[in-house]
Amino acid sequence: MADILDILDIDQPGASEITRESIIHGDKAKKKYVTTKAVRRPEGMHREVFALLYNDNKELPPLLPTDTGKAYKQTKARLGMRKVRKWVWAPFTNPARKDNAVFHHWKRAADEAKEYPFAQFNKQVSIPSYSESEYNQYLKSEDWSQAETDHLIDLCQRFDLRFIVIHDRWDRAAFRDRSVEDLKERYYNICAILSKVKTNPWSNTVTMVNGEKRIYHYDAEHERKRKEQLKRLFDRTQEQIDEEQMLLAELKKIEARKRERERKTQDLQKLISRADSGNVVSNSQANVVNDGPNTPTSAVSNIARRHDRKLHKKKLTSQQRPIRTVEAVTVEWSGIKFPEARGTGVWLRSQRMKLPPGVGQRKSKALEQELRLMNIDIAPTPTEAICKHFNELRSDLALSLDLKNALASCEFELQALRHQYEALNPGKTLSIPASICNSNTDGEAKPIGEIIDVVGSPSALNTTIL
Repeated sequence: MADILDILDIDQPGASEITRESIIHGDKAKKKYVTTKAVRRPEGMHREVFALLYNDNKELPPLLPTDTGKAYKQTKARLGMRKVRKWVWAPFTNPARKDNAVFHHWKRAADEAKEYPFAQFNKQVSIPSYSESEYNQYLKSEDWSQAETDHLIDLCQRFDLRFIVIHDRWDRAAFRDRSVEDLKERYYNICAILSKVKTNPWSNTVTMVNGEKRIYHYDAEHERKRKEQLKRLFDRTQEQIDEEQMLLAELKKIEARKRERERKTQDLQKLISRADSGNVVSNSQANVVNDGPNTPTSAVSNIARRHDRKLHKKKLTSQQRPIRTVEAVTVEWSGIKFPEARGTGVWLRSQRMKLPPGVGQRKSKALEQELRLMNIDIAPTPTEAICKHFNELRSDLALSLDLKNALASCEFELQALRHQYEALNPGKTLSIPASICNSNTDGEAKPIGEIIDVVGSPSALNTTIL
């Protein structure tokens, strides 16, 4: 090539620099990659709209959906080399059917011949049966003939005690028309009579409770009244519904006003009892001061001067020192009055055991303490009998606590009067009459309550002393 260039007098190109790439790759020409300039999205056009118009190759979008092959592909099923289990189109019979019908379904050839699995859900109801002599002896009725009874038992056997269907299929051409309640009443009466006479396994109306046989009794009259009330409820007009809603709203207002009155009454009772307790504390402190060991002479002299002043004014019986009497702390001996549950709709029986709001927290704690001492659960199972007896027990316990408090207050009054008498008459002791002495004919101690009953009240005893 160089010789030809010399003959033709053509300049030879300069030799290129020898590099590592020229030695390795030789005369291979380098590939030039042409990068296309990306088309810029016009301003104001959404990205999704621009993607529909152009792609990287500036091609128009296809008119029909095509598969370019660049997207993700679903994986193919990996089939093994083992043989597939064989399935066969096999016949089968349903034992729940009595017509011996044959059906077909797919099943594995390796599976054994098994009973149709859904036959277990075919539950049959056992219907009672009777003979001619049993009907004449036990089941005769003036309202039902034997033909009607046989027809009823046959329909019950055919339709599995679906009495709505039985009532629809009742033969009204041959027999008198009967309601659903009449059909149920006759059927359950037959079951009850035959359950007493025979011990058949069909007796699904008999249950055993604690070894005792209990027979289901169907109350047809109650069912008729229930359906009649439901029909009246369904047939109400809009005016009647609005009137009922208005009456219910008025009832709620009345109950709210009643609760407000009860709350105010309880607050007033609390204020009165608090004032009485304050008087008791002040009188007891005064008595303790008068009986103190440091000032006996001054206390006696003050009481004597007061007594002389009353005698001088001739008002001994009318003017006395203000002494707390039993009437000031009179306790209502009524126990706890549990309100009856009168709420509309469904309510829990345990609400009957809830203490009324009039019972204070102190009395509630005392009642719980008494129940624990008696080993009684403070929240028993709310059956009908337990609710009744549990409420009566707590009412009696509350009454007992009130009586104990009243007895303690009377004993305190009697003790205060005894100290007052000894202060008024130094050197003398209070002699209680034989009729109210603290012992009976048997030598046993008489309760202080009987002494108070005989005297009348500590205030009366005070009048006698003075």
